[in-house]
Amino acid sequence: MSMAVKTFPDPWLNPVRPVKLGDGEVHVWRARLDVSVEELQARSQLLTEEERARGARYLRLEVGARFVAGRGLLRRLLGMYLGAGAAEVEFVFNSFGKPALASKHGEGDLRFNLSHSHDWALLAFTRGREVGVDIERVRPDFATREIAQRFFSPAEAERLQSLPVGEQASAFFQCWTRKEGYIKARGDGLSRGLDSFEVAFGPGLEPAVLKASDEANALDRWLVVDLQPQSGFAGALVVERPVQGVRCWNAD
Repeated sequence: MSMAVKTFPDPWLNPVRPVKLGDGEVHVWRARLDVSVEELQARSQLLTEEERARGARYLRLEVGARFVAGRGLLRRLLGMYLGAGAAEVEFVFNSFGKPALASKHGEGDLRFNLSHSHDWALLAFTRGREVGVDIERVRPDFATREIAQRFFSPAEAERLQSLPVGEQASAFFQCWTRKEGYIKARGDGLSRGLDSFEVAFGPGLEPAVLKASDEANALDRWLVVDLQPQSGFAGALVVERPVQGVRCWNAD
């Protein structure tokens, strides 16, 4: 298999608010989650009591603070796209916990996804198509042969081991983020094994979902785009085709 390498379509831009989401577009926002105490309090006020309680249940305070910062930003961006107050945004959840907008918004075609790793987050928005996004801090100590053999498909694990040792950590997280993005776009949660489908990754290969055990047209259905959120992090966007463009924004 030989494919041309896909480059990311846009640099990260500083937006002039409000940002409009056109038909066929995907917007990806990157944001730091280590916000000031004042900003964290402001975002906390946008959350429901249940959301604030969820943030308080984390054993590590910084993890709870990241949840509040991320969920508050998600509400602000959804409010912008909906033309509604951030605190007024209501969610419903599927059986695997993936959130969607409640029917009261009358915007059933607006889809979104959020991922965070340490102090960075990615948020993706589009209309009329499923979308998933993932960000991971690149950790060479995690990118081991044993982890790959446990969670990757046999073909993916074999390809990873065929690469030069110096390229394996970055290739591992290319594979990992593309797989997580696909699972999040599907909304399957932990019910789908990471070894039940296969993605393309590594030097010289275009990002793609090559095949899935229950989806004969996976290669044609899903667009996979690599993201470069920050030095030391990997990211991937997975979204249903057709897509007219992907725009990348820096969040406040």
